[in-house]
Amino acid sequence: MDPIITGLALLGGAAVGLFLGWTLFSQGKKISASLQAQISEKENQLRKLDTKLADVRSQIRTAEAEAKVASKEILSEAKIRASEIESKLEKEQGRLEEKEKALDEKVKEVERQRGTLAKQKEEADALRQELTDASEKHRAALEKTAKLTQEEAKQQLLEQMEKEFSDFFAKQLKLKKAEMETEYEEKAKNLLAEAMQRFASEVASESTSTVVQLPSDDIKGKIIGKEGRNITAFESATGVDVIIDDTPGAIVLSGFDLVRRYVAKLSMEKLIQDGRIQPARIEEVVTKVKEQVGKMMFEFGKRATEELGITVYPQDLLKIIGRLRFRTSYGQNVLKHSVEMAQIGKMLAEEIGADPTIVAEGCLLHDVGKALDHEVTGTHVEIGVEICKRFKVRPEVVHCVAAHHEDTPIESPEAFVVAAADAISGARPGARKESIEEYFKRLRALEEVAKTFEGVSRAFAISAGREVRIYVDTKKIDDLGQEKLAKDIAKKVEAELTYPGVIKVNVIRERRIEEMAK
Repeated sequence: MDPIITGLALLGGAAVGLFLGWTLFSQGKKISASLQAQISEKENQLRKLDTKLADVRSQIRTAEAEAKVASKEILSEAKIRASEIESKLEKEQGRLEEKEKALDEKVKEVERQRGTLAKQKEEADALRQELTDASEKHRAALEKTAKLTQEEAKQQLLEQMEKEFSDFFAKQLKLKKAEMETEYEEKAKNLLAEAMQRFASEVASESTSTVVQLPSDDIKGKIIGKEGRNITAFESATGVDVIIDDTPGAIVLSGFDLVRRYVAKLSMEKLIQDGRIQPARIEEVVTKVKEQVGKMMFEFGKRATEELGITVYPQDLLKIIGRLRFRTSYGQNVLKHSVEMAQIGKMLAEEIGADPTIVAEGCLLHDVGKALDHEVTGTHVEIGVEICKRFKVRPEVVHCVAAHHEDTPIESPEAFVVAAADAISGARPGARKESIEEYFKRLRALEEVAKTFEGVSRAFAISAGREVRIYVDTKKIDDLGQEKLAKDIAKKVEAELTYPGVIKVNVIRERRIEEMAK
């Protein structure tokens, strides 16, 4: 190797070593100065902490001294309070002991009084038994002396008082009855008059026949048919009698069942319009018309409930209600009668504070049993109650249906209003009619009921059966008996007879003495 290059390399290495040594020395100085500054700062912080520690220890010593003083004061106060509480407890204990002694004395006194009362009760029971025995002996002695039992003596006394005071009692009864009748009759008249004035419906009655107009008299021959086959088939299919007489341009359909008569009327009109009148065609038309009338029944029932604001009845019940459109009672259409009743009943219910909804439902359903009374056994009231129960009508309405003829005692104001509305609707002029035979039969039955009572000499049904006038024997019936007789006859008439409206029972007791002046 070249000595020059070697020398240069050595010089370069020495230079680098010197540079590195100087750099390390300068860095060491800087680090030493920084560490020295940090150490001095930490020493200052330690001195400050020592100062604070000294202050804290001083405060602790001061607090300990103050705490000792405060604890001594608290302890002394606690001792004072404890002594006061102890003294109070001793006083309370003394009072409690005194009360306990007093209670013990009272208990002993109560026990003594209880024993005394028990003895007195035993003595009183013994005295009561003695008095009872003495009373029985005295009563037995009196009965033996008078030869009458206690009940017989009471009966004799009652009969004697009735004889002595019958006139007085009768006058008082008449006076009170007149006062009550005047007052309540006036109120009832005003109430009923207002209800009837607020509702007015047409007066119409149903007959037992229907007239069908014919385009010409030639059609009568077709209706009769060969050897009467057509008319026989028609009567057999409809259950209605066809009357063909000399009346020009008309035939008459007769029958008591309005449904059958209505079906026959519609069927006859369709057959006349069609022109094909023969047994097979008659059966076909009658079958279709029956289905049509069944739908009409539902519509009639729906229309009646909507008119009264009733919307809770199922379709089957509406159909039964609609059947009432083809049912009459004394010539009065039952459905129209029921709707009219509901309108009047709602007005009466509003006036007296009853529930108008229950009254309306009760009026509408009161005769619903008449829709099926030709098919089901039982009275129309019993059938109506069963129908209402089957369709889950509420009990209040069922009671109105059951009690509208007083078959069941009336227990609600709504039931009373339904019965009153029934009487109003049925008794108004022109509402009902009956045959002359039924009329005379009802009058005779009314007279016979009155004659069954002892003391009645004569009885006459007057005013179209709305009053029965009864003459009694003055020797057998006194004034008080006259009052009783009128009430008894009225009750028997209500129980045994069926009649529209109200019947007045008029009992007349008069004494006539005749002498001849010669």
